[in-house]
Amino acid sequence: MTSDALISLLIVDDHPVVRDGLRGMFDAAPGFTVLGEAANGVEALERAAALDPDVILMDLRMPGGGGVDAIKELARRGARAKVLVLTTYDTDSDTLPAIEAGATGYLLKDAPRDELFTAVRAAADGRTVLSPAVASRLVSAVRSPRTPGGEPLSAREREVLALVAKGTSNREIARELFISEATVKTHLTHLYTKLAVSDRAAAVATAYERGILG
Repeated sequence: MTSDALISLLIVDDHPVVRDGLRGMFDAAPGFTVLGEAANGVEALERAAALDPDVILMDLRMPGGGGVDAIKELARRGARAKVLVLTTYDTDSDTLPAIEAGATGYLLKDAPRDELFTAVRAAADGRTVLSPAVASRLVSAVRSPRTPGGEPLSAREREVLALVAKGTSNREIARELFISEATVKTHLTHLYTKLAVSDRAAAVATAYERGILG
């Protein structure tokens, strides 16, 4: 992007008041033009194909089509637009899938206006920009060793494993994580497979050995 080129935007959010606020903010700022809006991921794909924006401001959790699926599909289609996630969520279950799907950046909605403008300019140039909280999570994820098969433990599986390491029973894990015992057992089965072990003790020992715990 040249320094004097207008950066075109598509705003994707299921809340009209958020879309209106973002549109007003960018329309009033020099160097930006808002081409359109979408209320969910499905609409975002249609609008992106029709408008060909430079940058898509993408929320993640939206009825009728989430942001991560839309990001994946945009990447699959080879869309030119860079996706900058703008959301209220910074959990591992939101952050990592969005980045892995192909998002160029990830900001939280409490970001200052100037920070958002800078992030959009960076995204338009293909540079990655992350909020400090998100950057910290990604660094932690990168430092977590992957399993021999290349598939890492999910955030929830790591939570379950950490509780197992403390000697917590399935029933207590379920109560602490607000999930069913059946779900706990499912997570255990998956992490056993990923760690190539067959029981709790071996899972904990392997996790410590690989640096996943401790």
